[in-house]
Amino acid sequence: MWKALLDLVYPPMCLACAKVLPGVGAVFCEPCDTALERLPPVCCRTCAEPGAFPGNTCPRCRTMPPPFSRAWAPFAHEGPVARAIHRFKYEDHPDLAAPLGTLLADEARRFLRTAPGCVVALPLHVRRFRKRQYDQAHLLAGELAKVTGRTAPVGWLVRTRETRRQVGLSEAERAGNVAGAFVASRAVKGQEVLLLDDVFTTGSTARAAAVALRDAGATRVEVLTLARAFTLA
Repeated sequence: MWKALLDLVYPPMCLACAKVLPGVGAVFCEPCDTALERLPPVCCRTCAEPGAFPGNTCPRCRTMPPPFSRAWAPFAHEGPVARAIHRFKYEDHPDLAAPLGTLLADEARRFLRTAPGCVVALPLHVRRFRKRQYDQAHLLAGELAKVTGRTAPVGWLVRTRETRRQVGLSEAERAGNVAGAFVASRAVKGQEVLLLDDVFTTGSTARAAAVALRDAGATRVEVLTLARAFTLA
């Protein structure tokens, strides 16, 4: 009853364009839902870079094998999903964590069947957190854990150095920007960890975080994000 009343006062809106939704259960309006671009099934078996590669492994993972076992995302970082993530991160919409977390859990069911049970968010630096007033990855990790029956421990991974935004940086600049920027708690020793973030681009940030987790004793690290950018021609 309370949910029905809340829906009347605050009707559900499309995650991407904020249009009021006519039905129950949908998270995108019909035009946005039609425009969703899911990750192609043909991709790198390690990092999910879209494309057909020899041995199903992209040049990046062949040249520099990542410190995580696998990474995956249900959506390409385009169109409605990219707009929804932008609203979530930069337009003061922490309330989008719940529908986005549920969407991710639903779309990633196959991946999650064998994924680790501890969900660790890729954290903001404390200064950026104070400016934004919320950490979108922590919120998303909490929602995913709640929906899938996992745990989302806080404090297992900390960003110790404030870094520049990765947007606009070359791949080498991205790697240098985040190198050594994370420290993991000793609590991760012996644990298998599902590292969670909103977008995977070149994987520089996920690699740096996974290095910190492995150095602290994590036995396996996998990476899950809402969206995956196309970064190799």
